[in-house]
Order: sequence, then C-alpha cells, then structure tokens
Amino acid sequence: MVNITEFINITVLVINSLFILCGKGAVMEEVRSLDSIIQFTNCTIWQQDHLVLSDVTFSVSRNEFLYLVGKVGSGKTSLIKTINAQIPLKEGEAFVAGYNLRKLRKKDIPYLRRRLGIVFQDFQLLIDRNVHDNLEFVLRATGWRNKGEIETRIAEVLEKVGLGLKGYKMTHQLSGGEQQRVVIARALLNDPEIILADEPTGNLDPETSDGIIKLLQEINRTGRAIIVATHNQTILKRYPARTLKCDDGKLIEQKEEENIELF
Repeated sequence: MVNITEFINITVLVINSLFILCGKGAVMEEVRSLDSIIQFTNCTIWQQDHLVLSDVTFSVSRNEFLYLVGKVGSGKTSLIKTINAQIPLKEGEAFVAGYNLRKLRKKDIPYLRRRLGIVFQDFQLLIDRNVHDNLEFVLRATGWRNKGEIETRIAEVLEKVGLGLKGYKMTHQLSGGEQQRVVIARALLNDPEIILADEPTGNLDPETSDGIIKLLQEINRTGRAIIVATHNQTILKRYPARTLKCDDGKLIEQKEEENIELF
C-alpha cells in the first residue's frame, strides 16, 4: 500500500509541469549577466512573517558547482525554496533561469520548475512501485506520452547514475545510496539547467556520500549548475568548491583559507 504522504509530495513535485503543455510557455526576462543562471541582488528571504536572510546578493554561473552551508536553521533550505519559487520573493531582485522572481506569476511557476531538478535528503520515492515506474510516473505527469521515448529516457538517466540494471527493483530493496541515485535520476529526467540538492548526503555513510558528490560533479561537467546544501565538513574538505555560508541572517562568501564552522 502506498504511503499517502509520499504520494502527495511526489505528485505535487511533478504535477506543476503539466501546465507547460498548455500554450506556448511563460514570458521570461533576460538575466542581467549572460553567464549567470541564478542572480540575486539585495534580496530579503522570509518564511511567512519570520525574517531568515537579509541583503542576499550572489550569482551562480551556468556551469558552476557551489556549496551552500550553515548551521541547522540558518536559512539554507529557505534560500533553496526561494530559488524554486516555493517561497515568494518580496524584497530585492532575483533571476533564475531567465525568470524574474519578483514578477513571477503563479501560472508561470511550473515553467520555471521545469528548468530545475530537485534532490531531496529523504528521497520521496513512491514505495508501491519499482524504480522504473517511479521514473515513468514523473515523465507521464510532466507530459511525456510516447512509450518508446519514455523507455529511452528512463534507460538514459538510470545509466547516467550507475543503475542501468536496477529498474526492476522496488525502492525498499535498494540501499540508501542507490535510492539517492534514483532521486538524482528523477531530477535529470526533464534535462534541467539547475540541480538543487538539499542535504543529499545527510542520511548516507561516508563512502556512499563520496559517490553521490562525485556523481553530482560529473553532472556538473555536462554544463548544469549544481547547488549542494550541506553541513558535511568532510565533503567540503575532500571536494572543495566555491562556498556560500548562511550565518547570523546573512549570506557570506566563504574564503578558501577560512575554516567553516557548521555546528
């Protein structure tokens, strides 16, 4: 029997993209910098009436790999939810994949999210079906109809994440690392420009975590921007990259020589 909460979560995640099939698409505004896929300027991030971050200014290049770090409750997830329009931006100016978040209409949100891939810490896979059918569910919910094209795309993304022979497996038969690879495969299905990974190694052992970060780096080398929210200091030291830190209500560029305090 499917867990109804998981079913609702994954349905909400993918069903937004259905609206893309209606009409020619939303009108986009050009990002100020042609090289930037994400650009925030003097933004304030709110969770309802709670101020989370202020004076947020940063940009992410189209092929950049970036860490977002900070203590629990510091604003990492709120910033990610602002990027994917789960939290509306009320102050400042921000562009994501060509969309102006301040002027984003509700009907345009599915078009923006089509350009994003989301990787969750808690997987949010449907437990009543196998890996293949989890991915097929997402594709059909986002408008794919041709059976041959669906099968080809599923095979492509499973091969990409090293699970080419695991499509028949039920999700509960997979290890935590394999389940996270399925989540990454799901995020890749519609060929997004940006991958947002919120604590992707949070539930994994060190060796498995290494494999997930290496996979995300490989995906990054295909030209996609990757943002990884994490508090895993071992990963930060072993696989260094540009790092932004949420700290005391601000977003700070972390210098390479600085020690990152996350606890």
